[in-house]
Amino acid sequence: MHPIFLHLQKRKYEILLFALLQHLFIGIFLNDLPNYTKVIWPINMLILGVASVGVFVGKSRWKKAMRNILFLLVFFFPITLPFFGDRANFMTALNIAYVVFFTYIFIEIMQFLIRPSYINVDIISASACGYFLLLEISVFLLQYYFYLNPNSFKGINTTGPATIYVDFVYLCSVTITSIGFGDITPSDHHTKLILSLIGIVGQFYSVVLVGILISKFTSKVSKE
Repeated sequence: MHPIFLHLQKRKYEILLFALLQHLFIGIFLNDLPNYTKVIWPINMLILGVASVGVFVGKSRWKKAMRNILFLLVFFFPITLPFFGDRANFMTALNIAYVVFFTYIFIEIMQFLIRPSYINVDIISASACGYFLLLEISVFLLQYYFYLNPNSFKGINTTGPATIYVDFVYLCSVTITSIGFGDITPSDHHTKLILSLIGIVGQFYSVVLVGILISKFTSKVSKE
């Protein structure tokens, strides 16, 4: 294997972490949000799809095939968004595909985190990836309910798909971190309960993750 690919493989979790961060928060650097859905989002998903390849290196053929199928789906949706984005069924399918895609990667990340008894840069980076994957799953899960029922949330900017996405990234971020400003709120029992569950899972992940990292660190120290 070429040295460049070997280096990229060694840094696969750091690359995935960068891809997740740019997908979630690139709006910080954008003034033209409508342009985001036409140009930036497909590029984002291409970067994220390529970055996720490393996580599945050495895995079974069916796992790689499933990742490739899911990636093609999540890459296809933003490309066709300008043509079909006004159709409710299209946005419903888009959000389901994204939830499945990010959940699939999250499960693979968690399997990696639980296995080794050591701690290194990969473990730290993979832990951060897991946190932001939870955020991605939460965003698209809530968007799924929002597109089914636009009245399920109050305070969402409905100018376009980009503003809706940014608002849900914001809502899920302040929920998982327990900041909870309260300017965007759920208004039906489904979204209230799901948002509550997201907050609980986010806190649970943080507590369990800290426990795993401390356990791995103490195990490494005792061996030394």
